[in-house]
Amino acid sequence: MSDIKRQKIQVDVDTTYIASSSEPEAARYVFSYSITIKNTGNIEAQLLSRHWIITDANGKVQEVHGEGVVGEKPHLQPGESFQYTSGAVIETSVGAMQGSYHLQDADGEKFTATIAPFSLSTPRTLH
Repeated sequence: MSDIKRQKIQVDVDTTYIASSSEPEAARYVFSYSITIKNTGNIEAQLLSRHWIITDANGKVQEVHGEGVVGEKPHLQPGESFQYTSGAVIETSVGAMQGSYHLQDADGEKFTATIAPFSLSTPRTLH
């Protein structure tokens, strides 16, 4: 019987509108997002890079590519989590983000964890 390697990453997101840094009259809406990345697989994984697609209500798209997250490339053992907070600025009171993390497992195999779309919205904008 062979040992089947299972790579699985769970991503949970919590967003907050930052009114004190926003300027609605200048079409500047600031949001923070807290991400929890959990290794639910059975092999260690290291996050190498990220890709975000940020879209506002006008259809303006920003793409962000970069190494690691918040200056780190966390190693996650099976069952471990890593949490960080970052931010996004868009021109409308409503928008969305989605993307992916690119990881490498302990055997050197690279794989991708998809980040499902999530909303950015000011309070009382979406129900």
